[in-house]
Amino acid sequence: MVRVADTRAPGAAGEARRGLALLGPAFVAAIAYVDPGNFATNFAGGAIAGYELLWVILAANLVAMFVQSLAAKLGLATGHDLAELCRDRYRPWVARLLWVQAEIVAMATDVAEIIGGALALDLLFEMPLLLGGLVTAAVAFVLLALHGRGHRPFELVVTGLLIVVFAGIVFNLLRAEVDLGAMAEGVVPRLTGDETVILAAGILGATVMPHIVYLHSALTARRELERVPGGGLGQSAWEGKPVTTLAVEGDDGRGLRRLLTFQRVDILIALGMAGLVNMAMLISGAALFHGHDDATRFDALDAVQEGLADQLGGSAAIAFAIALLASGFASSGVGTLSGQVVMQGFLRLRIPLLVRRAVTVLPALVVLGAGVDLTQALVLSQVVLSFGIPFALVPLVLLTSRVDVMGDLVNRVHTTLAAWIAALGIVGVNAWLIVDVVFG
Repeated sequence: MVRVADTRAPGAAGEARRGLALLGPAFVAAIAYVDPGNFATNFAGGAIAGYELLWVILAANLVAMFVQSLAAKLGLATGHDLAELCRDRYRPWVARLLWVQAEIVAMATDVAEIIGGALALDLLFEMPLLLGGLVTAAVAFVLLALHGRGHRPFELVVTGLLIVVFAGIVFNLLRAEVDLGAMAEGVVPRLTGDETVILAAGILGATVMPHIVYLHSALTARRELERVPGGGLGQSAWEGKPVTTLAVEGDDGRGLRRLLTFQRVDILIALGMAGLVNMAMLISGAALFHGHDDATRFDALDAVQEGLADQLGGSAAIAFAIALLASGFASSGVGTLSGQVVMQGFLRLRIPLLVRRAVTVLPALVVLGAGVDLTQALVLSQVVLSFGIPFALVPLVLLTSRVDVMGDLVNRVHTTLAAWIAALGIVGVNAWLIVDVVFG
């Protein structure tokens, strides 16, 4: 039996309180879907291809919602995250392979997050890039310190930063002159050139984030359902401190399904918000920069800010830089937490966050110090993330399709079929990109 905390709350008010208490994990996941890599790929996509890639963002966001719902369901049904289940259910060499690629993905994620934060600090305060990278990494520790005091403060700060990103991007979109006809045509699937294929793969990698699949399953497993006798407050093996058990009484599976419904509402709101931000970025890039003789230069974020200042004024440039800074700060903290989940889940190893952060942030600091083209590094980091998606998605589909793992929450046949179609579609895009890059 699973029980609900604070069962004394009566009627609709009590139901609303329990529902609100369940909201949060998807907002932590959502910040990864609007990280600085999204800024680079979405504005570049709009400037270079116009509205043509709008359908890619729409499709990727729907896939992201679907994938995150599977991840939340896995944690809810099992009390374990995806990394732990892969370690326990697969052969050791398979688990180690999955861990290695997950660490590569974590490093690619950090490249985008640290570079984005450093660029934003440079745009706002003319701070040297390397120093800005160090500041961004340090802010991640502040966010993680909040998480150490409980999930709610961390979630509230991350949600606040997501709102800042949303406000900054939408503020600029509302001032741009959007071609509604061309925007409508952009939802029709098509790719007209090699460059759009690379941009599409980058957008996909920036939208469906593999590392956040591991984190979302952990957040639902270790916060919402601690399986302890009598319900109430359980003890989290992950963090070693009390967590709130929020479930619904019942032995027939209805309680878990009711919880799953709340999680899906959480995902719909949070990732819907992230999807609107991504679409607003691409639409702004298309409306403001597509068709210019030097449109390709807007794949650089500093050029985007200059373009916004030229066309919409200084307030637009400031709004963009603040949104980028909020994105870099929040996603950096979330990325570090994801890396901790991956390492602990696959290896049963919990290392100090300072050591963990130093390992994953080093490539980003090398990029900043070496004078590499930062925008190109951002876009390429998203392509790396795109390659990592199947390694998280395939085990997720396999595990959620097993009744011995999921119990009453096992996937239905049509859910499994849809998941495999999504996985094969992503693999197909990646294969197309490999052929284009290697043989094109």
